[in-house]
Amino acid sequence: MRVSIVFFLLIIQFFLFMSFNEGRSSRNSCCSRNLIEEVCKNKFCMDSLEAGLGSRCRNRHELGLIALNLLLNNTTDTQCYIRQLLGKSKGLNPIIQSNLETCLELYLSGIVDLKVGITAYESSGGGIFGVSAISWSGIRCKDGMRANKGAVPPLKKRNNDILHLSAIGIGFISVE
Repeated sequence: MRVSIVFFLLIIQFFLFMSFNEGRSSRNSCCSRNLIEEVCKNKFCMDSLEAGLGSRCRNRHELGLIALNLLLNNTTDTQCYIRQLLGKSKGLNPIIQSNLETCLELYLSGIVDLKVGITAYESSGGGIFGVSAISWSGIRCKDGMRANKGAVPPLKKRNNDILHLSAIGIGFISVE
């Protein structure tokens, strides 16, 4: 539950920052590193957007699309990683194995919703429900893994990255 509150506070902080800075650069203006610095309040956001192919000469909408595609790639990679872990399930704690299976189902359905959200964002600037669905998948997966006291959660960093990328994506969608 604590993770959910922290996550939504991050989303609100990101949304408010982007809303206050909306007047500084329009959707159609050329951007540079300055726009990325303007949009991002933390190193993870800056590093993620700068890693996006061609992100240095994009406007706000295009940066949003880069962020959403990074989220999709990260989530797809995470579900592949979960499959690999499950393929090596001999010796795996049965509770962790069950949680991994649940996370896989959550991410598989979330990816479908995220693809719909990306399509909506491309065409109309909407799509918040698709990105929210994948963030909830990350929260539920993370909460399920946290219930295994004493066990090392195998998806901790991946779940955190998905939650942060979701917050970035939601921030871009919110200001369209």
